[in-house]
Amino acid sequence: MKALITYNYGDEKMNALRKLGYELVYRHEDNMVNDEETDDAEILICYDPFRTFDITRMKRLRWVQLSSIGVDQVSHDFITQNGILLTNNRGGYSIPMGEWIVLKILEIYKNSRFFYENQKNKTWKLSKNVYEIYGTTIGFLGTGTIAQEAAKRLSGFGTRLIGLNTKGRDVEGFENCYSLEELEEFLRACDTLVLSIPYTDSTHHIMDKQKLGMMKDGSVIINISRGSIMDEDALIEKLEEGKFLGAALDVFEQEPLDKSSKLWEMQNVLVTPHNSWVSQMRDERRFEMIFENLKRYRDNRTLVNMVDLKRGY
Repeated sequence: MKALITYNYGDEKMNALRKLGYELVYRHEDNMVNDEETDDAEILICYDPFRTFDITRMKRLRWVQLSSIGVDQVSHDFITQNGILLTNNRGGYSIPMGEWIVLKILEIYKNSRFFYENQKNKTWKLSKNVYEIYGTTIGFLGTGTIAQEAAKRLSGFGTRLIGLNTKGRDVEGFENCYSLEELEEFLRACDTLVLSIPYTDSTHHIMDKQKLGMMKDGSVIINISRGSIMDEDALIEKLEEGKFLGAALDVFEQEPLDKSSKLWEMQNVLVTPHNSWVSQMRDERRFEMIFENLKRYRDNRTLVNMVDLKRGY
């Protein structure tokens, strides 16, 4: 079986994949183009080569393994119409992203930007705009593995943790879970809102001007999902009005974030370049998942992290 892989995990790990019985074709993802070898592969293991690589030319393709959690970069129509299996890296980045969520909530509540700027300017000045998260309600719009890892870490801070998922099913670590039909009630309860819901057609701009307006004055927004979950222009408008204590954004509607964006200069906004998933363990966890799925595929067993494109995740 031939597998096209776009990341080199080193000789030892690549040889371990070969010992499973696979012929590996390696191509670096940047500016990857089709050739006879790539188009003959049965398996594609990648992140997002699709700006320059035409997946429709892979006539023998049976399975796509993405290294990301999101799946919007690959053609859903092509996958569905050809009965191709699609798996993602759900859970692979949940620990560092959970830690990042905790970090950013604390940075906003503790007014860290003020102190960092004072240190840079060698200014000794007290701030009274420093707050506790103890007793606050932190809501997760989406209760998947990232939200669950963040909730584990936040539970020790004495916060109330609530979540929202499609049907309002109970999830360990959350005091209460709301359904999508209860979105307004959920938003009104949040002192901090964490966007951790998958991006689909139905969640595009789920946080629009109206929904942002439903939130408490002085609340906090954290987005680690996808930029288009939120109407960015509406968020900027609400931030300018002083609606929110602050926002921490790791994802944006356009990436890289345009230099003309007002978000760069806002004192109540923390901008990071889609970096929350990074840790020293990222390659190890990703390889373990790929190795396990290649074993399962070889043995004709159910793959882990199967994506249901009817749901979009």
